[in-house]
Amino acid sequence: MPVTEQMVRLTSLTHGEGCACKLSLDELNGVLDRVAPGQHPDLVVGAGTGDDAAVWRQRDGRLLVATTDFFPPLVDDPFTWGQIAAANAVSDVYAMGAEPCFALNLVGWPRNLDVGLLEQVLAGATSVADKAGYPLVGGHTIDAAQPLYGQAVIGEVGERNLLTNAGAQPGQALVLTKPIGTGIAVTAAKRSDPEAVEADTPLGRAYRAAVASMIRLNRCASQVATEFHATAATDVAGFGLLGHLHRLAAASGVSCELDPARVPLLPGVEALVDEGFAPGGTRRNVEQSARFVRGSVDARTRTLLCDAQTSGGLLVACAERDAPAVHAVLSSRGHDAAVIGVVLPAGASTGEPGTIHLGALPA
Repeated sequence: MPVTEQMVRLTSLTHGEGCACKLSLDELNGVLDRVAPGQHPDLVVGAGTGDDAAVWRQRDGRLLVATTDFFPPLVDDPFTWGQIAAANAVSDVYAMGAEPCFALNLVGWPRNLDVGLLEQVLAGATSVADKAGYPLVGGHTIDAAQPLYGQAVIGEVGERNLLTNAGAQPGQALVLTKPIGTGIAVTAAKRSDPEAVEADTPLGRAYRAAVASMIRLNRCASQVATEFHATAATDVAGFGLLGHLHRLAAASGVSCELDPARVPLLPGVEALVDEGFAPGGTRRNVEQSARFVRGSVDARTRTLLCDAQTSGGLLVACAERDAPAVHAVLSSRGHDAAVIGVVLPAGASTGEPGTIHLGALPA
């Protein structure tokens, strides 16, 4: 029997939510460690550092940036799902300091699910692509057991403006450009009655704040990072804030100190954690963070710092003297940004590259 628009709650058709469906950091690294990364003299950034996108040097010296991202529905409204998926996919281009050129749609769609819903998904994605200034030029669809949508995005950047996750330097400040907690919020919504999600309740407010954050493009954050000559960036997604900071620090050969009290949170997500709402990806991130995190925090804070984000903010490493200005500019443009940590040299006292120390930073 076909599943129609009137019958369906999209999040009931999938086992996970957004980027929380990723393989865990340890699982992914285990696979990649056994597969030789591709090598080519024109490959500027490949799989070796686990960066957000591949970067290829063209004959004219400009750099081509390529990335792909897709996931099952994390919200029930198909137009909103398309918006979030598009903002999430193009975020990897922005994390490299680049601007998108065009994208291809990636679709998995069950044959018994009304294609009218897919039309709405694509309409939502197109609205975000139009805002970002890139066209959607076709793609690929398959019959799938659960609905999937995402994009392969191609961008371009000048070599001087390229940002990677391997450029962080000791003494720099770490700036986060969006609050965290989207995984907690959408999981709570999926496991609750739709009426509670729509109501003016802590859950409803947290969910609406999460959706607004996930739809917001990282274009402005990328431009500000470039303007202030940041040397490293990554976007915070399925491995959580701690997982992505670990990858940035390991790729850069440094360690980091993170002040949990400075990390911006979506409104209401702390209460949702206390009620037991956390996606499976977040719980896996918590377990694996024990390998590279030093310092103790309460279980709620650890869960939030490891929460699997979808379309999260950029995590940017910039000169410490520039961090207040970066924060001020982002705040003036509507971003709930914060200076959350500092970059440390790796060594005997700070641990091997990739180590994260949790502790309070000086006021």
